[in-house]
Amino acid sequence: MFSLQKFFGKDEQFLDLLEASAEESRASVQALQHILKPGAQLTLDEFATSRRRGKQITNEISELLCKTSVTGLEREDIESIANSLYKIPKTTEKFAERYIIFADRLREVTWDNHLALLEQATQIVLTMVRELRAKSHLKKIKGQNDNLQKVEGEADKLILESLKNMCSGVPDPINVIILKDLYELLEKVVDRCRDTGNVISNIILKNY
Repeated sequence: MFSLQKFFGKDEQFLDLLEASAEESRASVQALQHILKPGAQLTLDEFATSRRRGKQITNEISELLCKTSVTGLEREDIESIANSLYKIPKTTEKFAERYIIFADRLREVTWDNHLALLEQATQIVLTMVRELRAKSHLKKIKGQNDNLQKVEGEADKLILESLKNMCSGVPDPINVIILKDLYELLEKVVDRCRDTGNVISNIILKNY
């Protein structure tokens, strides 16, 4: 029987950094919640801070890999998780950048359902990274990844519903273009979370 404890025994520093990166993914969604509130200050400061931290963490992982001769995880697998995690806040910031530009045209749009799914997705990703530290059984990690796939499916349905509602009545064609772009970016954030879950799950399955 494969032992996660033995497998990850030498990787505490990497797990510290990967967990910190997953925290930044969740922080980026929290920053998004702040700017989407009515009357919120529209600034990218929180996103820029989260992105810089995420980039710094990714660089630290690369530097640590260069200094470490033996790791429980394959070096390529550590890099895959790190790079996948970094894409989550990066994509979230792209949404925020475009939203801020067009915020005056989007005052009637509600984002609560989208944000709820983003929060679920990033929380599951963080939980999966923590499951590595807890040396959980493959079945438990697979269960978390299955939950992440369900969130991704719900996000796809919500995007389709949002696009349908957007085109009802006599919509402003400019708003249609803006919202389509923004909805697709939100979908991509969830997709980034799904991809990260798949990376973690496949790495564990490969070594089980």
